[in-house]
Amino acid sequence: MSFFDTFSEKVGFIAEKVDDNKYLAVIKDAFSTFMPFIIVGSFATLGRSLLSSETTGLAQFSPFSFLNAIDPAFSALNFATMSIMTLGIVFILSTLLARRNKGNELLSALVALCAYVSVVPQGIINIIDGVESLAAGLPAGTTNASGLFIGMILTLVVVEMFCKLSAVERLKIKMPASVPQAISKSFNALIPVFITLFAVTILGRLFYLGTGDYINEFIYRVLQSPLEGFFQTSWGVVAVAVLSQAFWLVGIHGGLVISPFRAPIMAAALAANITAYESGMTPENAITMSTWRAFINIGGAGLVLSAAIALIIASKRADQRSIAKLGFVPAIFSISEPLAFGLPLVLNPIFAIPYVFNAGISTIITMVAFNLGFLTPNIVDVPFGLPIVINAFLGWGIPGVILQLIIIVIGVLTYLPFVLVSNKQVIEEIA
Repeated sequence: MSFFDTFSEKVGFIAEKVDDNKYLAVIKDAFSTFMPFIIVGSFATLGRSLLSSETTGLAQFSPFSFLNAIDPAFSALNFATMSIMTLGIVFILSTLLARRNKGNELLSALVALCAYVSVVPQGIINIIDGVESLAAGLPAGTTNASGLFIGMILTLVVVEMFCKLSAVERLKIKMPASVPQAISKSFNALIPVFITLFAVTILGRLFYLGTGDYINEFIYRVLQSPLEGFFQTSWGVVAVAVLSQAFWLVGIHGGLVISPFRAPIMAAALAANITAYESGMTPENAITMSTWRAFINIGGAGLVLSAAIALIIASKRADQRSIAKLGFVPAIFSISEPLAFGLPLVLNPIFAIPYVFNAGISTIITMVAFNLGFLTPNIVDVPFGLPIVINAFLGWGIPGVILQLIIIVIGVLTYLPFVLVSNKQVIEEIA
């Protein structure tokens, strides 16, 4: 147990630092807030594929050809949610950070949006009959998931700067008491808004003059794109999955700890898949949040559903069997806490190995399935809480269900030896 004590202390220290960091906390909360819009946007793509598309949907058949008339509505809904994801995250993130700083939430959000727009390209290049022309507007790469990292980084800096300037009394323009409060607040913020936006805009221009790149293009090339690529490799996602389970082992919600790092990358992966599909290309990103829910953490973190089945089959301990039966139904809906803390699986030296490393095993099996072409990258964000089989079918059809069942069975087989060890330990204690 001394090893577990030391391990728990080290991992707990890391989790505490992550949880106490206000920037990571607001990033996590921002993506949680925006999640319904991601789901709606992905379902708009699914609706178009199943209903209004003249190549894959019901609209290709003459009795349903009228459905093609609503095709632009699905496209518009996808654009309004997925294609402006960065702007939505900037707005939500700035509001949450301003709330933590006890600043003006609405003004902070507007300042952050203006600051972001001021440092990215404001023109779209059109080529008509071989002639290039520049039209005012924001390129897709500045509003969709490609701008997420610079959007988040810039928002954190801008909101902190604006809130600190807003707290300086000398920068506030005092208005007579007879002036309406709304107008008075606006004048109080005038100088902080001016300083913040001018500083960001000028620095953004200097960055472009010095590098030849807009800052969003630079950050995407040197930071976001490599991280996205790493996360789509087998070993990259295995490392993240096992790390998440290491936190779970010591009683810390691993998903919440890694969420600030995982959420933007997975959101960008799904957005890229949807964009590719909408453009008639093949989606390439295997690992999305739906993949994580449907295959890597089937039945809850650490393949808890498989643990419940293994205990029901082989455990000779009445307490374990009772808890497994109680936790079985929640695990079908990916709720792992009854078993994780009731058995418990956390801080349990007997079940530590399968509890931590099953996430890696399920990840490797999933990546093999994608590499063999058995599964294709999804374009539908499957909501959390859907029962097993249904979530896999919704995202990947019958192949997804087959893979999910295979992983569950393998999970049961990996837990069974440790259930037998637990049985033997009880017998020895009685003897």
